Amino acid sequence: METVSTAKAFGGTQGVYRDASAATGTDMTFAVYVPDHAPGAKLPVVWYLSGLTCTHANVMDKGEYRRACAELGLIFVAPDTSPRGDGVPDDAEAAYDFGLGAGFYVDATQEPFAKNYRMWSYVTEELPALLAAEFPVDTARQSILGHSMGGHGALTIGLTYPDRYKAVSAFAPIVAPSEVPWGQKALPGYLGEDRAAWRKHDAVALIEDGARVADLLVDQGEADNFLAAQLQPERLEKACSDAGIKLTLRRQPGYDHSYFFISTFMADHLGWHAERLRK
Repeated sequence: METVSTAKAFGGTQGVYRDASAATGTDMTFAVYVPDHAPGAKLPVVWYLSGLTCTHANVMDKGEYRRACAELGLIFVAPDTSPRGDGVPDDAEAAYDFGLGAGFYVDATQEPFAKNYRMWSYVTEELPALLAAEFPVDTARQSILGHSMGGHGALTIGLTYPDRYKAVSAFAPIVAPSEVPWGQKALPGYLGEDRAAWRKHDAVALIEDGARVADLLVDQGEADNFLAAQLQPERLEKACSDAGIKLTLRRQPGYDHSYFFISTFMADHLGWHAERLRK
């Protein structure tokens, strides 16, 4: 693991790191904030998955999480959203919603993406193992949250591994990618045309198929220009109601899809995670 940069913030260390990923076949860059802590202490970790077009840097620069993480004693990890580098395939027309910056947290099975686009394995297996080896992580206390495409990833990963992630939340997530244009482009592109293969990467479908968590927290801006066509939180609301999952869905008047929205409610989410990670 290579250290790209470190800086002191709120008594802790904000670092950026790079590692050669076996999952993606590329170098992957990620951000980790470690609050000040006693020597030898192991700290709970919150995973943050970013949205379309983002890298680790978007939330690191604009997410305003460090003060809360320092106060709550949380490690905060922000991976990239896709593999990058020479030879990594991209959308033929360089669209923002597929290819580079748009890995959708799946392991692709379709060529030419299958070799590199293995973000599910990277986020759920490889990077957690690296983090446990290199940072003071309490692997029994992990949680996950994300934004938009990353909210989709956080929900699907959290629902798939409910014993690993003690809390799951999202900002403006794509809750049912199988039913909206972003997902209907990405899922067949990465996974093929068999819609049955899409279901494990669709939060609503996972719940319909029996996946369960104790509760979920979702914030959604009512002025989000993607709300009606791409996000459709009412689908998650119905699925959770039918399944008996306690969903706290907060519709926030006037807020859009940006990091102005995310940063406003980031501390709320981290406090919610900390409460569950303490149990």
